[in-house]
Amino acid sequence: MATSVQIFEAEKGGYAHYRVPAIVVSPAGTVMVVTEARASERGDWGLQDILMVRSRDGGRSWDEPRKIVALEGEPEQNEAALAQGLAEPGVTTYNNIVPIVDSEENVVHFLFCSAYKRAYYMRSADDGETFSEPVDITETFERFRDEYDWKVIATGPGHGIRHSNGRLIVPVWLSDGTAGHAHRPSIVSTIYSDDSGATWERGDVVVRHPDLKNPSETLAVELSDGSVMLNIRHESPNHRRAVTVSPDGAAGWSELRFDEALFEPICMASLLRVGDALVFANPDSKEPRDPENPEGNWKRHNLTVRLSQDEGATWPYERVIEPGVSGYSDLAAGPDGTIYLVYEDGTPTDRGTHVKYLTVASFDSDWIRGH
Repeated sequence: MATSVQIFEAEKGGYAHYRVPAIVVSPAGTVMVVTEARASERGDWGLQDILMVRSRDGGRSWDEPRKIVALEGEPEQNEAALAQGLAEPGVTTYNNIVPIVDSEENVVHFLFCSAYKRAYYMRSADDGETFSEPVDITETFERFRDEYDWKVIATGPGHGIRHSNGRLIVPVWLSDGTAGHAHRPSIVSTIYSDDSGATWERGDVVVRHPDLKNPSETLAVELSDGSVMLNIRHESPNHRRAVTVSPDGAAGWSELRFDEALFEPICMASLLRVGDALVFANPDSKEPRDPENPEGNWKRHNLTVRLSQDEGATWPYERVIEPGVSGYSDLAAGPDGTIYLVYEDGTPTDRGTHVKYLTVASFDSDWIRGH
């Protein structure tokens, strides 16, 4: 069976709501959720902190939320967002935190952005009790300049992966900031580290607009043969997730294909390897927000988890987690095989992307299979 608990509630704790969550389970079994705590409903560009909560008993109880990011100096300002009237001068905006579990090093790595302008890396070796000082890794993104003159950068969101060969891999997207919400048009790539986070390199550009309409928030998973599959959010009218595979998570990406089994409402999704299976989750509404514009955004509801036993070729098993309004999600697995899904829950349909709760559901792969 599946169980769930609400761990954040809008308009409590000093914030308007909590969005864009990520979840991991540390090598010691501590469940950690990180989220953007948004002080207003300005969208992605308002005052935002990064908060963490932890559970040491498999998600049954949680400690108090706390800020885990506080950079020194004046807040970063993104000129593209200021030009569109999206951001306010002097406001701190932390976003898109990406945790990566590293069982070999017994640490959890974290990447995040400031004002979608600079990227940082830090780590925790004590289950999120303390963190190293954030290190600016924006230079990694500067290496895209010759190909793409970006104004906006974003890590993840959701968890990154540690490849079996030790490589840390994080999907990223970049935008020149000239169109909608300063997030469009866009390209997708990866950044990676082969020295446990000490240095970071850029991968090849995977896809760019308009070859795929506004590709953005992307998921990575290692396949059984060691190759890396990306599953990409985009805004193309066919409303199916885009998929590509690389031998190393950095270069040699295969021709994009659309996975007919995975609907794309234009929303972040989540993807995870659990043993010999892949698990995928996203809002599977199949219903346009505006019936007069079926090529636009679809409603974010009917959050569904799917399971594949053939490396994502087919997805024969599915279970609905939340039939009502739901949104962004992220998946993690514990050492006992428990699967954890954190997700945005109860977004009022008349308040845009305002989120009422962040909820954590727990279940196992047999539950998805219907056993």
